[in-house]
Amino acid sequence: MSSRSDEPVFPRHFVWGASTAAYQIEGAWNEDGKGPGIWDTFCHRKGRIFEDQTGDVACNSYHLWEKDLKCILQLRLTHYRLSFSWSRLLPNGTTDHINEKGVAYYNRVIDDLLANHVTPMITLYHFDFPQSLQDRGGWKSADIADIFDSYARFCFQTFGDRVKLWLTINEPQICCTMGYEEGIFAPGLQELGTTAYVVGHNMLRAHAKAWHSYNTIFRKQQGGLLSLALNSDWAEPLNPSNPDDVSAAKRHRTFELGWFACPVFSTGDYPVAMRARIEEISKAVGYDGAPRLPRFSEDEPPVLGSADFFALNYYTSRKVRAAGTSHRELNMKTDLELERIIDPSWPVCGVKWLAVVPEGLRKLLKHIKVEYNNPAIYITENGFSQIGPVEMEDIQRGRFYWDTLCQVSKAICEDGVDIRGYFAWSLLDNFEWSDGFSVRFGLFHVDFSNEEFPRTMYHSGKEYAAIISKNCQHS
Repeated sequence: MSSRSDEPVFPRHFVWGASTAAYQIEGAWNEDGKGPGIWDTFCHRKGRIFEDQTGDVACNSYHLWEKDLKCILQLRLTHYRLSFSWSRLLPNGTTDHINEKGVAYYNRVIDDLLANHVTPMITLYHFDFPQSLQDRGGWKSADIADIFDSYARFCFQTFGDRVKLWLTINEPQICCTMGYEEGIFAPGLQELGTTAYVVGHNMLRAHAKAWHSYNTIFRKQQGGLLSLALNSDWAEPLNPSNPDDVSAAKRHRTFELGWFACPVFSTGDYPVAMRARIEEISKAVGYDGAPRLPRFSEDEPPVLGSADFFALNYYTSRKVRAAGTSHRELNMKTDLELERIIDPSWPVCGVKWLAVVPEGLRKLLKHIKVEYNNPAIYITENGFSQIGPVEMEDIQRGRFYWDTLCQVSKAICEDGVDIRGYFAWSLLDNFEWSDGFSVRFGLFHVDFSNEEFPRTMYHSGKEYAAIISKNCQHS
């Protein structure tokens, strides 16, 4: 990596990581006692995924963990974020049946990481919900909060002697909108205007129960930290002089980040503006059912304060303007009433939705500091995609990591944001949900046409490793 004038500076104990998710890398979808998950079901339906690809094999990490570990060590990561497959541990989703082979697999991964001085960060739920629970109502069911709490307790009891960083749920906003409103993610439902809010509510209930279980039962002995991973773009008004655009940008931030961050980090309830907006639209369309945005019960563990740090997944930014929508339709588009626009000056990498805006991350980090009481922040996902022919010398992506980490450094040093670590998405090229294998985010290329699934470091992986190495010289 060539010397540059804008050298980023990081705290002594800054965390350097990369992230993966079980369904996207493990494969072995029906081996060794694993139960089916909603992504197994979703991908096996024709027409859902790019070229009808599936995660049945993916990177074959269930059988090739040693190769993944070598990649982690080549990068000199201090931390590795991975997720548990809920149905690999509990095939029917409950502790009525524990799959010991699944337990053994994750024990091996955790032990190997620690033996090599790499700290694991574990996500309990990263989109791959057990199909047996989905058949019983899934996240729409009020009972799911207690079932998730039971699963979480099992994981704390089984692995918590070694795991000290936990995430309960990854990107609940994406799960709700893309899985239950738009239907392009599993379970593929399009129950417009209502179900997404119910699902999000039950996810927050489940998270809060799990946090309080950890706090009261396990924390004193295990000494770990627990949060949930929230995704957000940065949004700015297209025309800062237009009050409607300014309001639209605020509404975007409220519905995307505030939906889950406000209850956990700020007030214990949904944003006032969000509830008012939903009630306004409900009245406008003549909806007379139960309130679409539920209320938290005082009889349950409080959601406020149920996080020991702020975990942020950031990928892109948007300019936002107000946009009229029909008030005869009940859906989240009507609730938002805005249009998201990519600024022409922003380069787009790979997929059309991903504009490269490193400075947007800095602005978002400052917003979180001000809006959510200056929490300790881990950036748990951030990455740059590649499509089309494989480019091993991915110079643009290498520059992306440098530019992004410079912005993170400025957020720390100039803005006073308490950022504890950075996790690149992703360690490996993998199954990217509805895009299948057509989109590549890896620091390592995986040759899916070769039955040995060789992993080869991209130029960008070498750039990231060099940044880590330079930082570690001062730690």
